[in-house]
Amino acid sequence: MLGVVNKFFIASMLMWAVPLGILYGFNHNLFPGSTELSPYYMTLLSGFLAVISVNIIIAFYICMAMKEPSDKHEPDPKFVADAKASITQSNPNEAESSSNHTKRE
Repeated sequence: MLGVVNKFFIASMLMWAVPLGILYGFNHNLFPGSTELSPYYMTLLSGFLAVISVNIIIAFYICMAMKEPSDKHEPDPKFVADAKASITQSNPNEAESSSNHTKRE
């Protein structure tokens, strides 16, 4: 469980830091060739690259989540028992309400 939280935290920090780094780099002419662009195109390109970088980070996070072994995670037995109990408890009420609804019609 700790590995999942670490991956989520790292991906969240990257989704925040990488776009800001890209925008900072373009605004302070840290990237080669960015001084030759007009302010309009520099803003357009930096914003586009920032959005693309977030989407790439999300794609990597999804790939890491898909590679996570599914047999490693077991549901909490108390949660499963409570869920089954709530389903069996709610079924008689649903049957009565549906039969009352059909009688009214």
